[in-house]
Amino acid sequence: MAISGAPRRIYTWIAARTPWSAWARHHTVFTVAAIPPALPALLGFTCTALAPGRSPVPLLLLLVLVLSPLLTTLQRSRFRALLGLDVPEIVRERRWWSPRGLAERLRSEATWRQYGYHLLVSPLAAAAGALVVLAWVCGAVGASVYAWCWMLPADTRTPGWTGDYDLITGAGVLLLLAAPWWAVLVARLDAFAAAALLGPNRSRELERRVEDLAESRAGVLDAADLERRRIERDLHDGAQQRLVALAMNLGIARATLPDLPPEAKAVIDEAHREAKEAIEELNNLVRGLHPAVLEDRGLDAALSGIAARAPFPVELTVDIGTRPGATVEAVAYFVVSETLANVAKHARADRCSVRVVRGPTPGGAGCRGDLLRVTVTDDGVGGADPSGGTGLVGLRKRVGSVDGTIMIDSPLGGPTVITVELPCGL
Repeated sequence: MAISGAPRRIYTWIAARTPWSAWARHHTVFTVAAIPPALPALLGFTCTALAPGRSPVPLLLLLVLVLSPLLTTLQRSRFRALLGLDVPEIVRERRWWSPRGLAERLRSEATWRQYGYHLLVSPLAAAAGALVVLAWVCGAVGASVYAWCWMLPADTRTPGWTGDYDLITGAGVLLLLAAPWWAVLVARLDAFAAAALLGPNRSRELERRVEDLAESRAGVLDAADLERRRIERDLHDGAQQRLVALAMNLGIARATLPDLPPEAKAVIDEAHREAKEAIEELNNLVRGLHPAVLEDRGLDAALSGIAARAPFPVELTVDIGTRPGATVEAVAYFVVSETLANVAKHARADRCSVRVVRGPTPGGAGCRGDLLRVTVTDDGVGGADPSGGTGLVGLRKRVGSVDGTIMIDSPLGGPTVITVELPCGL
């Protein structure tokens, strides 16, 4: 009868972990392979033990310093080939044998972590590997005692010797069963130590990765901003000028051709009106991409234009001193523009105030650094919900693109206060 279900899984698990399984051989070979790379450190300890009057530190450090690159390469190869563990290599700017490369390694904490592995972990792993070999040998000898005991002299057999051999056989079998698990324990501890000591510092690598991502993101934002400016210039100098020329020609035709039939005049009037509307839409599109006044005269002038075009009174206060980066300026401009557009559409407000200041913002025990703080307040009906539409969600995404924060306080009945903080370091 075939075994199925949970019993079959248990049987398969046990069969895969017997002393004669590939699992046992695999981990045993890995632990035994730890012995050759540990020989330099073991040799240093032996020389120190034979010369107790001398300090072991100079000899050991000199030995490991010279052989550390080779030992690290051997250990990485052992973990990759026998355990499938890829220990990342530490990237160095200079070769280790050059004077500057040697000085760089002596100052690097990664080098001293590698020294710690080669001086402490590697000898312990080698000793554990030797114990694994000893366990296999003693287990095999003890479990097979009845197969070779006939070679012993007959006078060594005392009364009750079979009982003693039964105990030896049982102990040998237990050693054979325990040896693979001991090898697994040693392999896992060795792998944990190697990942922590031989590879790069994870926290430093994460910090470096975050810095690289921040730099690449800043580059992407700058490239997008430059592309928006290019499109704005192309539209302003190309399509917009053509539309202006078209509107002028249509106006001239309407003024200088009074004898045209009424139907033709109506067509010219309609074309002239649509051309002017197209120019106005294109102007709005250009301002939405990147207003030229923002680049030429700064945030104060650009926000003044937005406030003047709003359908309600806007009290504008801008106190930023030195201009922040172009990307931060653009985000602040679009935040104010989109916020005022949302107020005009949904808030039913009578007036609005916009305040833009630059400086450190208190936060707990210290401050959050150089920030551009944008506060928009309206006296509308309130109840703004970021999950209720795409306007506030778009604001969050735009502010988050430069690691900024946005806070929305909008109780029912108003007022609504939207506070945005943008780091000026970009």
